[in-house]
Amino acid sequence: MNNLRPTTFEDVIGQADVKERLSIMIAGCKDGEVLPHTLLDGPPGLGKTTLANAIASELGVKIHTLNAATIRNIKSLIPYLMSVERGSIVFIDEIHRLPTLVEEFLYPVMEDFRLDIMQENEDEGIDIPPFCMIGATTNGGSLTQPFYDRFVIKEHLQFYTPSELANLAR
Repeated sequence: MNNLRPTTFEDVIGQADVKERLSIMIAGCKDGEVLPHTLLDGPPGLGKTTLANAIASELGVKIHTLNAATIRNIKSLIPYLMSVERGSIVFIDEIHRLPTLVEEFLYPVMEDFRLDIMQENEDEGIDIPPFCMIGATTNGGSLTQPFYDRFVIKEHLQFYTPSELANLAR
């Protein structure tokens, strides 16, 4: 079965302004810089997941895809964070559904690329390579302000125009 999801910005229909701004940011990351944490916000079906995958493809990096509805505690997130490579992407769909405890755990991860965990009743800090977290949400206003503020790039997706819808149908 062929993957019908576009893998490059050129193949993504719609969101021209968003793609242009993201392309500029990606161009700045070609010399080993890591794309800043990015939040994609908009109604369902407008291409948030597609854009996240296209970003990974454009950067030539791995993407780890999770759905916040399945992340009920910190332990379920640790394996993904421990497997990041420099510049790779952790994509969390429906990020507004993360429990508050997990959200707060992510603050030092996003700011300092450091996992603060308890091991045998002692705090242990584990450094991880710098990576880009991409969050996708249909409800950006429901993120707590401290969490929202940790996303440097914030893009709101717009509805398709009639001609874009026609292209999608083809």
